Amino acid sequence: MSTSKKFLVTAAAGDTSSKTVSELLRNGHQVRALVRKLDDRSDKLKKQGAEVIVGDLLVLNDVKAALEGIHGAYFCFPLAPGIVTATAYFAQAAKENSVKIIVNMSQQPARYDAQSVASQNHFIAERLFDWSGVPTVHIRPGLFTEWYIYPGFIEGILESDVLRLHLGPYGKHAPIAVADLARFISALLEQPGSHHGKTYVLNGPVELDYYAIADALSKGLGRKITYQPMSPEDFRQFTELNGLHPYLAQHLTSLISDFKNGIFAGKDEIIAEVTGKPPMTVEEWAKENRDLLTKN
Repeated sequence: MSTSKKFLVTAAAGDTSSKTVSELLRNGHQVRALVRKLDDRSDKLKKQGAEVIVGDLLVLNDVKAALEGIHGAYFCFPLAPGIVTATAYFAQAAKENSVKIIVNMSQQPARYDAQSVASQNHFIAERLFDWSGVPTVHIRPGLFTEWYIYPGFIEGILESDVLRLHLGPYGKHAPIAVADLARFISALLEQPGSHHGKTYVLNGPVELDYYAIADALSKGLGRKITYQPMSPEDFRQFTELNGLHPYLAQHLTSLISDFKNGIFAGKDEIIAEVTGKPPMTVEEWAKENRDLLTKN
């Protein structure tokens, strides 16, 4: 194991970030976990041994304080307005504190001409880190397996064994588990080596359409899961009923054309190589998360 270092993990109560905290602590490092508020999730991080601090990535002084004395950082901003400002603050503060490595959470459809405003902003955020000169690795994960347990989606699986999403039968992708992302992020932070300046598109091991994904969930859970595509009107009602911010709703809607146009195509070519362990299949993920996918 490498010499112990101190890392900052932002959005530390979130899915990838909380698991990254656990990975780094398990490997003997110190972790400063930045959260927006103190709650049960932050208490769990503290019990694991993380230094928990409260702050906002859109407040420059909070960012500067969070990065003080930090060797490397995982930057993760939610799908919400403000990422370009937060990135500028983070890059400047990281430069002032001589941070050695940043792993930047971007997204697979990040590009200049994306329909999604969020995808465009992630592309610009990547460029800001590049221009700053702070050593940075950009990761562009595809669609998470954890989608299926998010509010608004999990209810269909729990109540009627139905997977309902808005991406239709249009294409395939290789779902990636958050736990595998966290292993990869941790590995990059610990041993950045030749990864500086690289952009990695990250996927799971097998490309599937959503009917095949439902079959894989069925095998993992030991019960039949059926896929039912949402119509555009169903999805519009879904965004309203779940109170999604217009920024997030616009992004999720744009994924339909990205999915149809093959933006999410591809399977793992780097996670197994860097971490020594291949990412989980959907069936393996379902077995591991059976309690979350089964009604009590």
